[in-house]
Amino acid sequence: MKGIIASKGIAIGKAYVYSQDEIELDKSNTNDINIEIDKFNSGKDITRIQLTEVIKRATKTLGEEKAAVFHAHLTMLDDPALEESVINKITENKIRVEIALREAIEEISTIFESLDSEYMRERASDVRDVGQRLLYNILGKTIQSLQNLENEVIVIANDLVPSDTATMDTNKVLGFITEVGGQTSHTAIMARTLEIPAIVGCNNCLSMINNNDTIIVDAIKGEMIINPSDDVIDCYKIIKQDLEEDKKKLEAIKELKAITKDGHEVELYANIGTVKDMDKVIKNGAEGIGLYRTEFIYMDGKEFPTEEEQFNHYKTVCEKMEDKEVIIRTLDIGGDKGLPYFQFPEELNPFLGWRAVRMCLDNIDIFKTQIRAVLRASHYGNISFMIPMIISIEEIRQVKEIIKLCKNELKSEGILFNDEIKIGIMIETPSAVMLADKMAKEVDFFSIGTNDLTQYTLAVDRGNESISKLYNSLHPAVLKSIKTVIDASHSAGIKTGMCGELASDERAALILLAMGLDEFSMSASSIPVIKDLIRKVSLADMEKVLGNVLELNTSDEIINYMDNVLENCKKEQVI
Repeated sequence: MKGIIASKGIAIGKAYVYSQDEIELDKSNTNDINIEIDKFNSGKDITRIQLTEVIKRATKTLGEEKAAVFHAHLTMLDDPALEESVINKITENKIRVEIALREAIEEISTIFESLDSEYMRERASDVRDVGQRLLYNILGKTIQSLQNLENEVIVIANDLVPSDTATMDTNKVLGFITEVGGQTSHTAIMARTLEIPAIVGCNNCLSMINNNDTIIVDAIKGEMIINPSDDVIDCYKIIKQDLEEDKKKLEAIKELKAITKDGHEVELYANIGTVKDMDKVIKNGAEGIGLYRTEFIYMDGKEFPTEEEQFNHYKTVCEKMEDKEVIIRTLDIGGDKGLPYFQFPEELNPFLGWRAVRMCLDNIDIFKTQIRAVLRASHYGNISFMIPMIISIEEIRQVKEIIKLCKNELKSEGILFNDEIKIGIMIETPSAVMLADKMAKEVDFFSIGTNDLTQYTLAVDRGNESISKLYNSLHPAVLKSIKTVIDASHSAGIKTGMCGELASDERAALILLAMGLDEFSMSASSIPVIKDLIRKVSLADMEKVLGNVLELNTSDEIINYMDNVLENCKKEQVI
């Protein structure tokens, strides 16, 4: 059976079919409305205690960034709209609390599922997770979990909700297969974080698999094999062993530089969301932090973080990186990223709306708090500012004026900071590409955000499944834009990095290398793979490849050509 690769790898094991028992609900009318409301409030109290414990466990096993989803679950639990809906249904229709809750959760989930953004549609799973937990607690039922597994298993499920993955015994789960989900689903994100092979979107797999069936998860090809022959199992054991040996070989190059065979060196940086990500950054030999997503500090709380709270986060990362560069992206909120305590306007297209630097420039006090915290932390390490969603020279100059104002305030207060701190911008809009030569004279560096640059260049919402086939960062127009930016930066004597997903794509890495990209930033686990690839090729050969790529007219032509190039490069054959 085919599915979507959520987390690469091979797993072989016995199936564990995981599903919550269906509960028969009492549909008769209630004789006492107050009793039903009391049940609702008691169930919420128990659920709140459980979620607090889940947060502690998730923070320990997954890190603060991934645990933030459970803070959102607490917010959902205490959402006045949910309470109002449930109590109104009980009061007006004289129905029992469990019926009222199920109806309310389904209504809210349906709203999420109707939204254009894939990310927001996936949040319906979070709503149902909270609703299911609350329902079980109201009824006094035990919630099934993956916490106390007796044997190593391949988990087979319709879906895995956030609390499933947060509480599972990761030593016993060899792989996941789910019927639903995509690349941005919670299951996919958690599988990659835990480095567990996983396939999602494997339609109707539950109807074909029984407990204890032997399963092969081939999350390299995106295939699942049910009850394979001994010969097939032996073959996959060899493939799995080869992958593990390759991983060990990659660990051996941790301390080596990313230098081509003809001596051209590039920098490999890591993207992070929280301080908890630093262990993997150091483990994988990152030379710096190319993207610190500071929005997670804001999302993990009930109010805006103080200057002191932010300062401590930034300072800790700096100290862990010692003298290596840490590029801190200023608050990039809005679009598909909201805050539970801050009201964003209703917008027809929030990705083109009031977000990122636009929101910050309209809320100077919020922006200054972050800038002051970053400046203070710059005394303890090699910090740089990076401003997202820039479309004009005016915005750059406004930001620089605010930074200057904060510097003067700190000086007057006698607080130390790096007065020469670098200021860079993200290139993620067509206007920034077209003005790159002029913007390069205003800043110290560029960083290309290919996720947004691709969707804005191609006019394709990257979260819209119905047009997902049109979203392709190897589109000739996107590649031409990237080359324009790199050339403009070099003409002005500044460097260009990349912190979008394209930086970790092996085919793209060879193209970007030839274009002269100075710094590649990606998830820490991808660094050894890209480093190994760069060390196997020569810049001269890749420049010939780039010449051929720029002559091609379609994404398919580029992908097919680069697949062949990549295969030869891995064999270290001359291009």
